[in-house]
Amino acid sequence: MIEPAGRQRIVGQALFVALFLAILFWRLLPLAPGRIGWPGPDLALCLVLVWVLRRPEQVPVLTIAALFLIEDILLMRPIGLGAALAVIGTEAARKREQRWRELPFMVEWLRVAMLLALMMVANRVLLAIFFLPLPPLGQVILQFIATVAAYPLVAGLAGWALGLPRGRVERDTRHR
Repeated sequence: MIEPAGRQRIVGQALFVALFLAILFWRLLPLAPGRIGWPGPDLALCLVLVWVLRRPEQVPVLTIAALFLIEDILLMRPIGLGAALAVIGTEAARKREQRWRELPFMVEWLRVAMLLALMMVANRVLLAIFFLPLPPLGQVILQFIATVAAYPLVAGLAGWALGLPRGRVERDTRHR
């Protein structure tokens, strides 16, 4: 039988993967074909950052890498670039998760915004270095603003509906 802590980790990881794939499926739907609108937030990245900062043991780095690699392939982006940036960004957040947990949410939000900005700048720089087509700067900035604005909503929904509130630490320390 699986121990309760192990079961909770597996259920949390399965829920995370299901939500990530649902967001990816939503992005693939042709909801308004032919209409070019405002770029929306990167909800998958918000979800990953919220989950890593709330329950880091439920989101292993290989899961993040695999899901973002699948997203890169399905959204026809440079294969591996988004996955690499997501892994680097989430591991930077995971490394500082203990310290961020003790701070007010506004500070966490500001730090996540800075992390997202660094990830988006790194993406743009790497695309330019390898002479790949660059998306318009205005759209990148609008997506950044939308993603930063969506982070508190995703964090609030995760705390309310998924049971991922801030500040509660549930680590299994027996196997360390």
